[in-house]
Amino acid sequence: MATGAFDSTRSSPSLRSLVDRDALGALVLAASIPFLFLHERYQPALGVGVGSTTVDVRLSDLAVAVVLAAAALVAFHVGFARLRPGRALWLAGAALLGWIAFQTFRPVSLDDALFDDHLVSFLKLVEYGLLAVAVPLLVRRAYHLTIVIGGIVLWAVVAVSVALLQFFGVDIFGAWNAGWRQPSFLGHHDLAALAAVGLALAAAAIAARRREIPAPRLVAAALVAGVLGLILAGSVAAAGGLAFGVIALWAASRRRFAPGGRQALALIAIVALVAGGVTAVRGDALEDFLRFLGVRGDEPPIGVESYSQRTVLAYIGLRIAQDDPILGVGWQRSSRPEVFEPYVADARERFPDVDDLAFPAEGREWGVQNLYIQMLADAGVIGLALLLLVGAAGLVLAWRASTRAPTPWAAGAGLLALCALLTIGAEWASLGIVAGIPLQAATCLLLGLAAAGAAAGADVEV
Repeated sequence: MATGAFDSTRSSPSLRSLVDRDALGALVLAASIPFLFLHERYQPALGVGVGSTTVDVRLSDLAVAVVLAAAALVAFHVGFARLRPGRALWLAGAALLGWIAFQTFRPVSLDDALFDDHLVSFLKLVEYGLLAVAVPLLVRRAYHLTIVIGGIVLWAVVAVSVALLQFFGVDIFGAWNAGWRQPSFLGHHDLAALAAVGLALAAAAIAARRREIPAPRLVAAALVAGVLGLILAGSVAAAGGLAFGVIALWAASRRRFAPGGRQALALIAIVALVAGGVTAVRGDALEDFLRFLGVRGDEPPIGVESYSQRTVLAYIGLRIAQDDPILGVGWQRSSRPEVFEPYVADARERFPDVDDLAFPAEGREWGVQNLYIQMLADAGVIGLALLLLVGAAGLVLAWRASTRAPTPWAAGAGLLALCALLTIGAEWASLGIVAGIPLQAATCLLLGLAAAGAAAGADVEV
């Protein structure tokens, strides 16, 4: 039996029903979206001295604080029962943060000249991580989900509109050359994350064969913004992750919503359109990478080429991890010259055709630029295992919500989270450990959304 993914009513919720007292928490979360998904360079900052470093408190930090305060208020009134179904996720997250805390305060990290900066990064990681806990407390009804996802989609439309202007040559918000991938007011990775959430909503609606939904125009806007956003962000990793996300979404929706051939073709078309668009936008970079691999021509690339550089940095990261496989070298220390320099000469010998500037050096601390490899280098096998455990716990919760939730909105939340988490999980493979950015905000919001759907699936209603 096909049913709606987000509500079972036949008409859209009225504006009055969306802004009642019970929805204030969801409204606060939706209002935080423009601040969470805005690059820090466009936010005013208040510098607070901490030790030998300065902590910049930005609007995004204040937004997180307000969201957490709203969640605490809800918990005070209704209790923490809604968090119980997600306890595997919370335990995995707490273990990961505990291990990173150990990595931050271990002797080799304490002696690092950048210890203060690394400590601030860890605290940012914790701050944004708490967003995942807040979401199940604030999103408890179908119209709560509509409010929050509506805020995300509308902000995605704004971000993609800016990126389109940049693509056609309007020089705003640090635009790249016309016709290339664009950052909007976010950055390429963060724009891809925001677009992925919108596109996951559209994919969930397609798989659920929705005919009457609370906000039908929301899905259309999400589809357009999601496709264009991923294309303009130009992330090959996100495009690959989307393919896996759509496959998982299709598998999770089959038993409950029984999507047919038309739905399958529509989802395939979306993936193909994104893949084709990203390939067109990143054509030069992909062609250079094929030459680097020796697949196309034998002329070496000129200058620093994105994918060959990432290959070099990943190789150095793996070499660092090989020598410290259990504990790693310490939180964010893989980008320190004294850590990576012993491996640079070997990397040059292994990749002789790569431009010299692509290799890290003092003053060019590029980092590993791959979350999973950097976690392995910084925090060892234990750190990587805990990180993957957090992701697996979130995916299990999303699957459980998709297939078992008694309410359609919770099943829809699970489908959305399942698809978007896999897309964003792939995106992290093209970025190192950077805490307190929109990409982390999107990840934590989706983990929380999966827990919110699982709470409904466990019949925890407050």
